Amino acid sequence: MALKGNLRDFTITQLLNLINLARKTGTLFVQGPTEKAQVSFQDGKLAYAHISGEDNFLATVLYRANKITAAQHRTIKTRAAKMSDKELGLLLINANYITQQDIIASLQAYFVSVVQRLFTWVEGIFYFENDVLPPNDKITTRVNLENIIIEGSRKMREWEHLQSEIPSLDMALKFTDRPGVNLRNVSLSVEEWRVVSYIDPKNTIRQIARTTQMNDLEIRRIVYGLLQAGLVELARPIGTAKLKFTVPGETKEEQKSLVNRLIGRIRTI
Repeated sequence: MALKGNLRDFTITQLLNLINLARKTGTLFVQGPTEKAQVSFQDGKLAYAHISGEDNFLATVLYRANKITAAQHRTIKTRAAKMSDKELGLLLINANYITQQDIIASLQAYFVSVVQRLFTWVEGIFYFENDVLPPNDKITTRVNLENIIIEGSRKMREWEHLQSEIPSLDMALKFTDRPGVNLRNVSLSVEEWRVVSYIDPKNTIRQIARTTQMNDLEIRRIVYGLLQAGLVELARPIGTAKLKFTVPGETKEEQKSLVNRLIGRIRTI
């Protein structure tokens, strides 16, 4: 199947549907505006996926999946840096660090997450190489595409909605003068706290995303939630000509913990 084109004319959903129905074996290469992706299939099932520049070493995948601790991750990265994923997987299983099922489940979740990110790519070029398989040192899986396509379609609708609500990541955020909710009762996730800690008219949403290592969908989702809760509002960034990224800890006030700063804000309302 000689397949190549532009994502504006042929979406990721259509590509996966075609690969699934034709039960193709090969690799799909996608070049987006800022990233490249490689997704491999075996008989129409997802076998492997990777975003260029992203750490996809098995130990890192297991750490992100909470299958190994931070200390174990550091030790493995230091002592087994030259091992292939297959060699490392066998070593971890034989040492009773982890089970084979844990490795497969973690890799499947990671590969699926990579593909789901592609559903938000509306610009870019792609081509499919028949019978091109993943690198030999990588562990592959077999994941049905049907559920990925269904979830991806839902994610596309969410993406379109978030783009309409937050059309530009070059806007900044600021706390509202009179929040629509009582901040004492706010319960935020770890990711939301990380974003909140960088809210300042001097910081654009794009800068916050880069600093917190979030993709466009993740940062828009969190910002949208904060906007809906009445905690923040969009603002024009201050000093766009020579933008300096403000981070916590530069002044005595900023050296306070995030919780203390929010409590101080509550007292002024």
